[in-house]
Amino acid sequence: MTKMPFSSPFRSHIFRSFPAVLSFFLPYSNTFNKIPHFHGKSSRPIMSVETHLSDYPKPLSQPLPAISKEIELNRALSATSKSTSFSLTPKDVIFEDEWMVIVNKPQGIYCETVLSSVPQLLNNKTDLTDSKTETNSLELHLANRLDRDTSGLMVITKSHKVAGKLVKAFTDHKVKKTYISMCIGVAPKWDRISLKSGHGRSRFGVWRVYAASDVGRALPGGSSVRDMATTFEVLSVNGQGKFKEPTKLSINEDVLIVEEPGIVAGEKNDEILVRAYPQSGRTHQIRLHSQYLGISIRGDVKYEGVCEWKGKVYSGHELHAETLTFDHPITGLTVEFRAPLPSWATQALG
Repeated sequence: MTKMPFSSPFRSHIFRSFPAVLSFFLPYSNTFNKIPHFHGKSSRPIMSVETHLSDYPKPLSQPLPAISKEIELNRALSATSKSTSFSLTPKDVIFEDEWMVIVNKPQGIYCETVLSSVPQLLNNKTDLTDSKTETNSLELHLANRLDRDTSGLMVITKSHKVAGKLVKAFTDHKVKKTYISMCIGVAPKWDRISLKSGHGRSRFGVWRVYAASDVGRALPGGSSVRDMATTFEVLSVNGQGKFKEPTKLSINEDVLIVEEPGIVAGEKNDEILVRAYPQSGRTHQIRLHSQYLGISIRGDVKYEGVCEWKGKVYSGHELHAETLTFDHPITGLTVEFRAPLPSWATQALG
């Protein structure tokens, strides 16, 4: 990817327009910790930040790599520039009925960009005159969200009623999901593993893995540690393996309860194609648990994934929302949807 010079007018415009984004990338300063703080008219200093920090739970996954900030910013700028020209095609549609449309989101595109292109997609599918009236009456909503660089299944509902039902189903973890990812690291000794840990933001605002025993404890900023559970299974290592259908999770599976720091990645020699079954819906869950296991997702620079591998530079992480299974919000019937595998996954399966 071509890096934009710091003096670029477009980049400068983005910087002026989004100060909140800028603050995320600026280095953290300890100046605040060293200044006495006063509350209201009282002259009595409140407890220092440093005193408070000693009482917070400590994250068990590695912090944000310094190099990731510039790379992530460039990727965000690239995705923003694509938004004006992006459009869905009929080939991207996995399923459609009168209540919802399910599409296969490409990598490097924001969810909001996908949503804004749905009306034109629907208009192009039917007679122009009839479709304009019909599309204008739709109440389009995102029922689920994917990270910018995650590809795969997205559900867009066509009414407030259906949106409410499906969003609740996702929130209540009644939607079964599988993801495929390409990880780089040392080939694991396990074929299948389940993790249960805590999840939350550190004092720098970055999502981190916490001990399972820390669930419920307060974090800086007023949030708290929440539970997070994922099952992983290996599909192939260095191109040796074959595709297998997703399996139902068993209540009798052995679970690794996370209480110790994660595996520190050593020599990253192996390509490991993995399927993930998230039982909770935490932000960056699969990416965080992959990092914790020492097999970060290829291209996921935020969580120690390699940006360059075997001479190729990756413009995003390789994570794909493979399947969704849920009860149809209107008919009540159980439905399952599957997105085609991306090329990097099919190549790894021989």
